[in-house]
This record gives sequence, structure tokens and C-alpha cells, in this order.
Amino acid sequence: MILAIIQARVNSTRLPNKIFSDIEGKPLIWHVVNRIKSSKKNEKIVIATSVNPLDDKLEEWCIKNNLDCFRGSEDNVLERFYFAARKYNGEIIVRITADDPFKDPEIIDEVINILISENLDFAYNNYPPSFPEGLDTEVFTFRALEKAYQSTNDPFELEHVTQFFYRNPQLFKQKNFSFKKNISNLRWTIDTEKDLEMARAVYKFLYKENEIFLLNDILSLLEKENWIEKINLDTERSTMYKNYKVNNEKD
Repeated sequence: MILAIIQARVNSTRLPNKIFSDIEGKPLIWHVVNRIKSSKKNEKIVIATSVNPLDDKLEEWCIKNNLDCFRGSEDNVLERFYFAARKYNGEIIVRITADDPFKDPEIIDEVINILISENLDFAYNNYPPSFPEGLDTEVFTFRALEKAYQSTNDPFELEHVTQFFYRNPQLFKQKNFSFKKNISNLRWTIDTEKDLEMARAVYKFLYKENEIFLLNDILSLLEKENWIEKINLDTERSTMYKNYKVNNEKD
């Protein structure tokens, strides 16, 4: 089974409760789920959150929306993924972060195709990055996930699920999927109020019920309304993104 695991918490560090921020009348987490549902390759979606009582709210939302919810370690996200994947029999896992309202189902399907067709352990589109931050897509096998879970106690690798893969390329057959040009300077994720303002602006122009707008739709909009991309370009990158660069010695 191809299983999308959406990692989500209510008590995010930089913008608490952001997964329930309103975008065009629906919470951010709803939009993330809705976009993943448009993937032609993915077969099941699970929300993986923590056992922190603050995340009871998210579990209740999942129940109301007929979504599977797995609860595990708050800090050891690698462990959370491992047990979620094992419970739901995921043979191929798509890692999704819940603060990315522009996840692109066509890119997800392409990365899944690369993993399967080339018999890889790990496929991704962000090492080195060429897509906007927030369109990151990582797909890996359960066998690779299990090996990582059994092999590392490094706090950074436990918190950031796929870092063991990047740091140990000799152990995993892996490949990057690049965009035709490098537009990784664009910021399409939500950590701050400015990020949320930018996302709301895009959705105001492009969102239509029962339709999914994609990467090229957003790029076309930004060409016409170039003020939108400037809203959050001065936002400091997340600790994860900075550590990613430092630990992998890549730009």
C-alpha cells in the first residue's frame, strides 16, 4: 500500500494552532488533506500527531472528517512514522508536512513513480532544492524507514524523519527529482503570519471548490501579481531548513 502520512501538531513552535488557520473558509489542515486526496498514486491518508493533550483537538477533527489519526511520540517523529506505517501496512510512505498548503499531487505522483520504476529506497525533490520551499516531497519504502528507526539515536534524525537517509546515502538507493529551473527562493510554507498572509492571497485568486490548482497555476499568478511573493520573502527560514543545509553541506 502507498500511504501518505501527514505529520501535524497543534502546538507548533513558531505559529501555534496554525493547522487550524482559516483559508477560504476551511482550516489549513483540510486543504492539505484535500490536495493529497487528488494524488492518483496514493492509496490512504493518515494524520500522525502526538500524544500531547493539546493534540486531542486534532484527533477530534480527524474523527469528524472520517480520517485515520495515529498518535505517537511528540519529539521522536521517526518513531511516530514507523509505528503509523506499521499499523496501516504502508509499503511505500509519502511524508507530508501539515504546514504546506500548496502540496502538489502531480509532483507527489512523479516522485512515487521514480521510486517504484527505479526500484529505489528513497526519492525526493529537495536535495538539492529546486522547487519552492513547501513543495518538498519525500517518498520511501517501509524497509528503509524500519532501517532508519532501528539504526539512529541522533536527536536531529529522530525529529526530522528523513535525515538518516540523506546522511547515509551508501545505505539507501536514492534519487532527487529536479524542476526545470531553480525557484527554491520562493517560500510556499507556513511558519509565520506573513506566510499565512501570502497563502491566503494565493487562495483568494486560485481556490475553487472541487478543483486543485497546481505549481504552474501559482507561478502564472505570481507573474501577474508579483506583490504576492514579496509578502513573506524576508521571513527567516525554519530551523529545519537551516540545519538541512548545514548538515548536508548543500545549497
